[in-house]
Amino acid sequence: MTVKEEELRAAANGFAGELVFASDPAYDEVRKVWNGAIDRRPALIARCTTPDDVAAALRLARANDLPIAIRGGGHSIPGLSVVDDGVVVDLSLMRKVVVDAERKIAVAEGGALLADLDGATAAHGLQTTGGLVSHTGIAGLTLGGGMGWLARKHGLACDNLLEVELVTAEGKLVTANKDENPDLFWAVRGGGGNFGVVTKFTYQLHELGPVVFAGSAMYDGKDAPALFRHYLEFGKTAPDEVGQVLVFSTAPPAPFVPEHLQGKPIVILAACYAGPADEGERVLAPLRENGVTPFMDMFQAMPYPVLQQTIDPMSEHGVGRYLKASLHETIDDATIDMLIDHKLTAPTPFAMVMLTAVGGAISRVPVEATAYAPRSASWAIEFHADWHPGQDPTPARDWARGGAEKLPAPVVGTYVNFLTDEGAQTAYPTETYVRLQQVKKAWDPDNVFRLNQNVVPA
Repeated sequence: MTVKEEELRAAANGFAGELVFASDPAYDEVRKVWNGAIDRRPALIARCTTPDDVAAALRLARANDLPIAIRGGGHSIPGLSVVDDGVVVDLSLMRKVVVDAERKIAVAEGGALLADLDGATAAHGLQTTGGLVSHTGIAGLTLGGGMGWLARKHGLACDNLLEVELVTAEGKLVTANKDENPDLFWAVRGGGGNFGVVTKFTYQLHELGPVVFAGSAMYDGKDAPALFRHYLEFGKTAPDEVGQVLVFSTAPPAPFVPEHLQGKPIVILAACYAGPADEGERVLAPLRENGVTPFMDMFQAMPYPVLQQTIDPMSEHGVGRYLKASLHETIDDATIDMLIDHKLTAPTPFAMVMLTAVGGAISRVPVEATAYAPRSASWAIEFHADWHPGQDPTPARDWARGGAEKLPAPVVGTYVNFLTDEGAQTAYPTETYVRLQQVKKAWDPDNVFRLNQNVVPA
């Protein structure tokens, strides 16, 4: 035990949760985050169980002049959930979700994962917008905006946020909603984790049947040009109930993949209809009837929480990850050709290009209503560069950056949950960023919460 550890243990008065130091057996496991490229060694991991624990951990860190990282689900691609030689305020033990079915609201603790939220609400035939991977934390997802299968129908996760309970840099527990601390409430809906530690999220819920028609189909990558164009054409007129994703990836050496396609490019079309399953099968039929025969078709009626787990195998923990992404109003033929060609130059089979339909209800929220500002986008383009432990990440990162540089200048821009090393200011129009700086100055003038996509106080 180091002198610093002894001092921190002695100073941790009033902390009811679990303190994990480097000398503890659980340390190496607890400090891991989703992105396997991140290997940081905090001085202390404070596993909180209450807002009082969060406040105590913040006081301890500030009293010892230690940097602070906040961990919800630990899915931050640049690894901002953990910090070398600092304090991780870890909410992963705070995962309770309470549903009020009559009022159609859910109150979730800050460490809850999407699987926790989806499972609790599905029991009542209710859902709200979440991401695409069930082990994503609700906190980072929501605070940055929050895209998901239901976003075109019901808006982003942050658009369904009714209230937050937040611990400030001074250790004070405050509530923010449209009536109480409204500027703070505006900022946390798209401004990321800049303003405090959110310990409770209250969401608006929406009715969703016991099953939805959803799933994915996989195709030989040689048909990518036709599939990309058909996918985009269908999306132009698809109703808001349709959430759709296209992935241009590499086939794994799995039994369900024909041997001649293993290790070769494949296209995955995935979609969900946020309404009655029989209606969804009819509406999604034109997307699936694209003139190309899939080698696997997994579209069917399924419970929504099951859909939320279907991409989990492509997002396992421990893989190195890097992302470049942007939001666009249109995607032309030249861009389609570039995306296909660029994937074929990838230095690793784990690299993929992803197109996600946005728009719908997202675009009908006024730009000034929340800190999430890129409302006019219809499509998200993502370059995912992954690598396994021990591999040199440089070629994969260069590939993702190269793809982003080849794109036409985004009409809309990007959003904070897509950022890696660009800087927070790139995700906001000037007037939005200036307002965020003013809110930051009011609630965190010393920039205590700076290990994030950081908004610098005005």
